[in-house]
Amino acid sequence: MRILTWAVRLAIFILLLAFAAKNTEPVALRFLFDLAWQAPLITVLLAFFAAGALLGIAAVLGVLLRQRREIARLEREAQAAAGVPPRVDA
Repeated sequence: MRILTWAVRLAIFILLLAFAAKNTEPVALRFLFDLAWQAPLITVLLAFFAAGALLGIAAVLGVLLRQRREIARLEREAQAAAGVPPRVDA
């Protein structure tokens, strides 16, 4: 099973590498106030993909931290109700 997994990963990597090799033409991103950024297309695609991944992680992080605080609070309440002394993490 491991060999199959690595074979699929290698195939995906080779496909993405071929995609990157074919998209090296320079493109210009035009911003406001006549600002422009020229870079190869694959660099622009990678930058926007990475920015989207970071924004997605940032969006989920708040919910995740809130849930962890709520779970810790509920555990403390359950231990207090059961008469168990609070746990001290070192």
